Amino acid sequence: MEKITISVPVESYTYAELTPQQSELVEMARQYTSNSYAPYSHFRVGAAIRLDNGVIVCGANQENVAYPSGTCAERSACFAAGAQYPGVAFRAIAIASVGTDGQVPNTPTAPCGACRQALLEYETLAGANVEVLLAGRDKVYVLPSVKSLLPLAFSEF
Repeated sequence: MEKITISVPVESYTYAELTPQQSELVEMARQYTSNSYAPYSHFRVGAAIRLDNGVIVCGANQENVAYPSGTCAERSACFAAGAQYPGVAFRAIAIASVGTDGQVPNTPTAPCGACRQALLEYETLAGANVEVLLAGRDKVYVLPSVKSLLPLAFSEF
């Protein structure tokens, strides 16, 4: 038997420590939480993706009474980016949320497994890492790639 240890590199920044490009992306994700349609979970999520051409494409979670017909903010943004800008690589994604209590959670919210897999496919297609910014109340977690969120990923397709 061989024991394998998997570690995930995460850096924690204050908002003041972010680059201007990171700050802009996080702010867009935070703004898009208000575009969320979440009458059932009351958990609002916004996502903003910066493309290689500089365009930022945003999304918000959209729920539906015919669960699971809704979609998460991250997939809303990545599918819109893929449809509107086919072949243009993703460079970074920021994700922000507002909890059921109406407050920004102290701990940054990470994407669900389905979103991780969807984002990983775009990262794989781009052939380059997509920086991940997870925004919390006072801190932003920065990961170097989507794959770092999904270390034993299905990426051979």
